[in-house]
Amino acid sequence: MGELFGTDGIRGIANEYPMTAEMALNIGRATAHLFKKKGHVAKIIVGKDTRISGYMFESALVSGICSMGVNAIMVGVMPTPGIAFLTSSMRADAGIVISASHNPLQDNGIKIFSSEGFKLPDEKELAIEDFIFANNSHKHHPSPGDLGKVYRLDDARGRYTVFLKHTFPKEFTLEGMGIVLDCANGATYRVAPDTFFELGAEVTTLFDHPDGVNINVNCGSQHPDKLAEEVVKRKAVVGFAFDGDGDRLIAVDEKGSVLTGDQILAVCAGAMKKEGTLANNLVVRTVMSNIGLGVAFEKLGIDSVFTKVGDRYVLEEMLNRGAIIGGEDSGHLLFLQHHTTGDGIITALQVLTAMKREGKPLSKLAKIMKVFPQDLINIDVKARPDLSTVPEIVKAIKDVEEALGNRGRVLVRYSGTQNMCRVMVEGPTHEETKKYCRRIAEVVKKKLT
Repeated sequence: MGELFGTDGIRGIANEYPMTAEMALNIGRATAHLFKKKGHVAKIIVGKDTRISGYMFESALVSGICSMGVNAIMVGVMPTPGIAFLTSSMRADAGIVISASHNPLQDNGIKIFSSEGFKLPDEKELAIEDFIFANNSHKHHPSPGDLGKVYRLDDARGRYTVFLKHTFPKEFTLEGMGIVLDCANGATYRVAPDTFFELGAEVTTLFDHPDGVNINVNCGSQHPDKLAEEVVKRKAVVGFAFDGDGDRLIAVDEKGSVLTGDQILAVCAGAMKKEGTLANNLVVRTVMSNIGLGVAFEKLGIDSVFTKVGDRYVLEEMLNRGAIIGGEDSGHLLFLQHHTTGDGIITALQVLTAMKREGKPLSKLAKIMKVFPQDLINIDVKARPDLSTVPEIVKAIKDVEEALGNRGRVLVRYSGTQNMCRVMVEGPTHEETKKYCRRIAEVVKKKLT
């Protein structure tokens, strides 16, 4: 990756490099320059999540876009996958999302979509970086009469809601189904309740009052405890928790048990296999997926392949191999028969589709996969040296791997979006996984913090 872009766009603390208003202005300029064509008035969609810093970045991006003679279409608060949809459906030249997804309030980020609704490939992100650091955008400024204009798309949410509803089979209805939604005080706080209500569900919504600073705070896909309590309390059939920008989903069954992204992937892939719609009998997953997912796929007779962590790598492999379903244990799932990017609401609708087709509650469908005990420790780090060059860390990992043998596995990696090292251990018992995970984490803390 380059200096600015990580595995999921540009991300950092708001008002600190690289997430400054000045940089956002330059990103707007560079993106506009990249997609501008002769004889064509280019347009770029701009949307955001509910963070208070989004106002600052929105204004800066739009200024940069217009300064290059490109029009900006502002849609306000909109889930990341909603921006991807609008960019493609409106035949815009690009789409920009201001969001740091599941990250805490102080962070923000910028993601860019192509006209087809896909995240930009590495070479285009690097082209944007090159333009910014060349620091000569003034050479490309249009005359005052050719500056870009700004428009607001007032019906953006309605357009996206219609699109979402069309991904749910017409032969089914959600009438009479009690569904609880946790919108993380984020970008789904209006469109998710609208979608499920219009499909007939009896909707209860939690954390749908964003105030600019409460996004992801003890709620959403990272904190589903309250959702689980509410599902049981209201005797709902299912609960869904989204993250701040709406591209991830964590589900809760009618008994209050939380399903991981891997379990959701197993449920949906299993249903598609039975229905005969699993293209190439293939699912794409990452190296972080639970051992139990592989065991489930073997029993179901489903082929699967691994990628590095990151939805961009999952998507790349899906396109290369002709797969239509793939995802991460974090709840970031892709259904390419419906959308070009991960969409938490579409994932929720696919779970409901599986429940309807099978005629079973989610608790029974979830038995398709046994989750192996897993422990994950995230460690904030000051430096990010190649882990293979730190002998103490290498030895700690090797010792644990030898102790586990074929009864588990170890994965130690840096986050693609934060200055963090993730230590993950899977094993036969909770006690062992915790013990070994902490052992490695202590060494990482000692050497990298």
